[in-house]
Amino acid sequence: MNSNTINLPLPIVGNDGMASLILPWCALFREANPAISFDCTLEGSSTAIMALAADASWLAPMSRAPWPHELAAFERVKGYRPTEIHVGYTGHGPRPEAKSPPAIYVHRDNPMAGLTMAQLASVFSSGQSCGDITDWQQLGLEGKWHKRRIHLYGLRDNGKYATAFRYAHLAGRHYPAHYEGLADRRAVIEAVAQDPFGAGCLGWCNAALFSDDVRILPLASEANTAFYSPDLVNVAQGNYPLSSYVSLCFDLPPGATLDPLVKAWLEMTLSDEGQTIVADQTHSPEGYVPLEPSMLAYQRQRLANL
Repeated sequence: MNSNTINLPLPIVGNDGMASLILPWCALFREANPAISFDCTLEGSSTAIMALAADASWLAPMSRAPWPHELAAFERVKGYRPTEIHVGYTGHGPRPEAKSPPAIYVHRDNPMAGLTMAQLASVFSSGQSCGDITDWQQLGLEGKWHKRRIHLYGLRDNGKYATAFRYAHLAGRHYPAHYEGLADRRAVIEAVAQDPFGAGCLGWCNAALFSDDVRILPLASEANTAFYSPDLVNVAQGNYPLSSYVSLCFDLPPGATLDPLVKAWLEMTLSDEGQTIVADQTHSPEGYVPLEPSMLAYQRQRLANL
């Protein structure tokens, strides 16, 4: 949606939890642009891309990556995909009464120190070039795990989180035949809690609501590097491999120049003042975290080139 072709107020449709960012950003923007006003309808990330495709939203705030069917729907309407800028990280944990970022869960008795992302892909999908991992002994576990198969649990591969995870981290490959797709987060956590040989893949979840018998498995981006959990320090430093971004999606046809007003608003979110608004929400229930310096510089440069 081009701001030169619509009437005020400018509509923004998207994630509800991001109201704590969007409303202060709009107020900050209006300090320098008092003639501009906004109409924010923030009811969930699932509304964002569809509203953008229908020209019903100026920007689409999302606290997760767009799901494949959302991108496909936008592309059917527009002939190209939306563009996005990352403005923060979504969540950190585990912490009381808050959801942790996407993670791999194992039974609390499982002694494994962590997985590399290549190992994760070989465990949770079939046909990776480095081979499939189906047994705990392939990951070096001894004792009662040594000769046992890895039991995989997760959400159903129905076009939402589990499908998006495949495309983002498994090179689009399918889950193995022994992957058990369950109805909801509780079912996945309870399955792993009852199964010492299980591993579960989940998006945002407060596992403590369902069981104390699971733990988050630390992850490493590459072999021979440190494993990281999704705690605040690791997320803030950009080290946790499954961190999800707070993103702002927008409509930019190929070869077009970004509307100056949209660009100015996006620049504001990446400014020091805009990132302070993100930092103010780090200890809120949503737990948003500002971009670490190198990623912030990268996003600023991407935006400058649009």
